[in-house]
Amino acid sequence: MDTVTLTNSHLLCLLQLASPALPVGAYSYSEGLETLVENGTINDQLTLQHWLESELRYGTIRLEAAVMVRAYQSAKVGDFKALCYWNAWLSAARETEELRASSWQMGRSLIRLLTELQPQTKCFADAVGNPCNYAIAFGIAVAHWDINIKAALLGYLHSWVTNLITGGVKLIPLGQTAGQQLLLFLQPLLTTAVEEVLSLEDDELSCCSWGLSLASMKHQTLYTRLFRS
Repeated sequence: MDTVTLTNSHLLCLLQLASPALPVGAYSYSEGLETLVENGTINDQLTLQHWLESELRYGTIRLEAAVMVRAYQSAKVGDFKALCYWNAWLSAARETEELRASSWQMGRSLIRLLTELQPQTKCFADAVGNPCNYAIAFGIAVAHWDINIKAALLGYLHSWVTNLITGGVKLIPLGQTAGQQLLLFLQPLLTTAVEEVLSLEDDELSCCSWGLSLASMKHQTLYTRLFRS
């Protein structure tokens, strides 16, 4: 991955978007991880690592990231029709009710926050309407703040990985150091995923994560749950 240079202002905006403190509720979703821990599929640092590697290579997060890039490109040129198209496309591509609901809730929270922080972005919120997927809202924010798309994509994927590792630390459970070791270990794969996602054509957008889909479906009927997905 090429070196990307950001101004202090752009870097701070990206850090704010990718921060766990961003009030969009990401911490309340495990994206099927809770089910996989419950049934014993994921039970230690290594099995969590393998699952995250698989998702970064083949899973729905790549689909979300690719749509985020397209939302960014559409917002940069003010193409509201394309924004609406990709928002509807991603909603239709979600495999389960829980995954779709989490994307809509986080997207609604982020687009509302963005319009409160930057009122001039309201035209994008009005164009997309409700529901708005999180990847769409993130792409709009990145375009508005003119953040380099490679850096933004890396921040998007890093935020996703961080959230699930935090979930794994709570659920398995793992030590805090083990979680940080895993996050550090996955850095090369994150940079590779950025390049691969940026190279995808529209007709190449796909994913293969049947296990995640089934885990998400079963999550609704777990006896006890810490997470909403």
